[in-house]
Amino acid sequence: MFKKWIAFMLCLFTALNFSACGSSHNQTDNTKGGKIKVSVTFNAMKEFVAAVGKDKVEISTIIYDGTEPHEFEPKAKDLAGLSTANVFVYSGFGMEPWADDAIKAANNSKLIAVEASKGAEPITNTDPEEIKEHGQYDPHIWISIKGAEIEVKNIKDGLINADPSNKDYYEKNCSDFISQLEELYKEYDEKFKSVQKKSFVTGHAAFAYLCRDFGLTQNSVEDVFAEGEPSAQKLTELVDYCKENKVTTIFAEEMVSPAVSKTLADEVGAKVETIYTVEGSEDDKTYLERMTDNLSKIYDSLSK
Repeated sequence: MFKKWIAFMLCLFTALNFSACGSSHNQTDNTKGGKIKVSVTFNAMKEFVAAVGKDKVEISTIIYDGTEPHEFEPKAKDLAGLSTANVFVYSGFGMEPWADDAIKAANNSKLIAVEASKGAEPITNTDPEEIKEHGQYDPHIWISIKGAEIEVKNIKDGLINADPSNKDYYEKNCSDFISQLEELYKEYDEKFKSVQKKSFVTGHAAFAYLCRDFGLTQNSVEDVFAEGEPSAQKLTELVDYCKENKVTTIFAEEMVSPAVSKTLADEVGAKVETIYTVEGSEDDKTYLERMTDNLSKIYDSLSK
């Protein structure tokens, strides 16, 4: 593993040095057309940066659409943009285990790194194998309205740090976006309080923070990191659970194979519906639209 990382670092430095030599006229001014250059790890971070920065930011995304972020291992070309970026935004809680090394390798003294989940209360993994391989925390904090509010505020602070002359602009955009998040939260907080059923079944266990927002519980086909298929015993337990709790909907995600979810749904006479993890750009919908869609589908499944 160590040798593999050394090889990676050498390739990275080569790519960064080549990039620097090929664009030396940009080294004294990292902005393009007055915009802040922001590098983000995946789609949710891109949406949060865009909501706060709007027309004053130029955003590039490291983990491209169609790639499972949990399985992503960056190559030198994926990280080359960090050498000239003003701001680097990553979610944290172990979602991007390579982030710290990437920051160091960028060798960019002006780079402002923003760990968007900083200050949030993490949900701890309980499976020893998951902890050994992925770390102690569930990383999916952005799939939570309260989590999104924390991440947006941290991003706002990062943009202000990079561009203090436009502090009021970023403050207002941040406040406006959080107001929309709060409006959505209040609507569904009341709705979820009105239903007796509190548990739903998903393709993988990515919705713990959303559950914490509203006092719900997820029961999932796959684990937090969408790895492997459930054992026969696990599937039998899920079938029993769905029947006992009269589950009418099994949720699946675009980034995870829905095959097992469909098998489970067929077994218990339920339907399969897509739910968003906002890891990639899905259906040309915004973060707010996808979260509204998620909450609406979950509420409908619990109110039947």
